Amino acid sequence: MTQSTMKTLRDSAGMRWTALLLLALAMFCSYVFMDILSPIKDLMQETRGWDSASFGRMQGAEVFLNVYVFFLIFAGIILDKMGVRFTAVLSGAVMLFGGLIKFYACSEAFIGTSLEAWFTNNLNWNGELPVIGAILPFAAGMPASAKLAALGFMFFGCGCEMAGITVSRGIVKWFKGRETALAMGSEMALARLGVATCMIFSPYFAKLGGEIHVDNSVKFGVVLLCIALIMFITYFFMDKKLDSQTGEAEEKDDPFKISDLGKIFTSLGFWLVALLCVLYYSAIFPFQKYAVNMLQCNLTLTPADPTTYWGGSTESFPIGVTLVQYFLMLVVAAGSFSSNFIKNNKGLKFGLMGLAVVALVVYCYMGYMRGTAETIFAVFPLLAVAITPILGNYVDHKGKAATMLMLGSLLLVICHLTFAFVLPGVSAASPAGGVVVAYITILVLGASFSLVPAALWPSVPKLVDEKIIGSAYAAIFWIQNIGLGLFPALIGIVLNNTNPEGTAAHELNYTWALVMLAALGIAALLISIYLRAVDKKKGYGLEQPNIKAE
Repeated sequence: MTQSTMKTLRDSAGMRWTALLLLALAMFCSYVFMDILSPIKDLMQETRGWDSASFGRMQGAEVFLNVYVFFLIFAGIILDKMGVRFTAVLSGAVMLFGGLIKFYACSEAFIGTSLEAWFTNNLNWNGELPVIGAILPFAAGMPASAKLAALGFMFFGCGCEMAGITVSRGIVKWFKGRETALAMGSEMALARLGVATCMIFSPYFAKLGGEIHVDNSVKFGVVLLCIALIMFITYFFMDKKLDSQTGEAEEKDDPFKISDLGKIFTSLGFWLVALLCVLYYSAIFPFQKYAVNMLQCNLTLTPADPTTYWGGSTESFPIGVTLVQYFLMLVVAAGSFSSNFIKNNKGLKFGLMGLAVVALVVYCYMGYMRGTAETIFAVFPLLAVAITPILGNYVDHKGKAATMLMLGSLLLVICHLTFAFVLPGVSAASPAGGVVVAYITILVLGASFSLVPAALWPSVPKLVDEKIIGSAYAAIFWIQNIGLGLFPALIGIVLNNTNPEGTAAHELNYTWALVMLAALGIAALLISIYLRAVDKKKGYGLEQPNIKAE
C-alpha cells in the first residue's frame, strides 16, 4: 500500500463519527449544566432565598469573564497556540472546576460556614445603578450561596465558551472534505437536546425521595461534566493518533488581531449582523432561564398526585414516567432529524416523520397529565432539531437568508407577546387550552431559534473580508455575550420591581419582563428589514444561495 492510499482514522467513517460523538456528548453535558437551575428557580427561592434579581445575576455571571476580562479572546489565542487536543481537555477541566464551586454553593454543607459569612459580608456591590448595575455578578442583598454560585458559574462559562470554539475546530479537522455540514448540524442537534434533558431531569433529582434537595440537581450536572472531561480526554488520544498517522501539525486559524477591529467596525454589514445577533439571542437564552417559572405563573397547572404513575410513583410501574417521556423525546429528535437525510426511500422517510409526530403528541399528552411546567417547556428544542437541516440546506441551495432573519425575528415577537397577553387568559378560561397554547408557542419559538442561526452565521463571510472572518466572528461573539450577561439580570430586576415584595415564586407577574423581550425582537425585526434593504442596495448576496450552480 502506498503512502497516498494509506488509510487514517479520518478515512474511516466509523472513527470520524466516533470522534464527533465524543465532542458532541461533551457539549451535550455542558448544555445540561448551563441551565441546571433554570427549571428549579422556584425551589431556589423557597429553599435558598434567591429572589429573581439574585437568580438573574447568578445566571448572567456565566459570561462575565468572557466579556469584561476578555477571556473570550484569550480562549481563541489558547486554541490557536496550543491546538485542539490541549484546549479541549483544558476546557473540560475548567468547566468541571466551576461546576464543583457551584455545587458547593448550592449544597447544605455551605450553610453556616465561615465562607458563607464572608460572602454575606463582602462583594456587596452597588446593583442599583441603572442598566450598568445589572451586569454586576455580585450585589447587595444577594444571598451568599448565590454569590459563590455566580463565581463558579463564571469559571464554567470560560470553559464552556472555550469548549464551543474548540469543538467547531475539531469537527472541521476530522470532516474536512467530507460531511462537514451534516457533522456540525448533528453536533448542534445533540447539544440542544441537553436543554430538554436539563428541563426534565433537574426537577426530578431535586425532588427525588419526596424531599427537596436542590444540590442533587447540581450534583447531576457535575457528574455530566465529569463525563464531558472523560470524553475530551478520550478525544485527545484519538486526535493524537490521527496526527501521528498523517504527520500533519494541527491546523491553526489566523489569530485575533487588534488591528482587524478597524476594518470590522467600519463595516455597516458587520454592525447590522452583530446588533441583530445580540438582540435576538438576548431574547432567547436569558428567557430560557426563566421559561419554566414563567409557565408555572401563567398556566393553571395541577401537578399529578405523587402516589400515582403520572406523579412519579414507580411502585406499580417498573419504568417511571420521567424515563418514558425522555425516551419519547429521543424518538422525536432522532426520527425527525434523520428523516431529513433519507432521499431515495420515501416510505422510510415519511415513516420516520410519522413516528416522530406520534411520539411528540404522546409526549405532550404525558406532560399535560403530569401537570409540570418543566416537562412542557422541554419540547422547546425538538422542532429546532427537526428543521435545522432543512433550513441549512435551503440557505445553501436557495438563499433568502435576509428574509429568514426577518421571519425568525417576527416569530420571536409573536411568541413573547403570546406568553405575555394570550397565555394567562386562555389558561384561566381553560387549563387544557392554556397547555395547548403553551406547547404550540414553545414549538414555534424553537422554529424561530432555527431560522435565525441558520441564516445568520453563514451570512458573515458575505459581509466582511475573507482574511478577517475569524476576527469578525470573535467580535460578534463578544458583543453577543454582553447581552447574554446583561439580560438575565435585567429580567430578574424587572420581575422584582413589577411584583410586590414577598410574592410567591409561582405567582409572579411576567408581563413586563416578556414585553421587554418582545421589544428586543421588534428591534431585531427592524434591523433585519434594514439589512435586507442594504443587501439589495450594496449587493452583499444575502438572498443568494451559498452554493453556486455550476
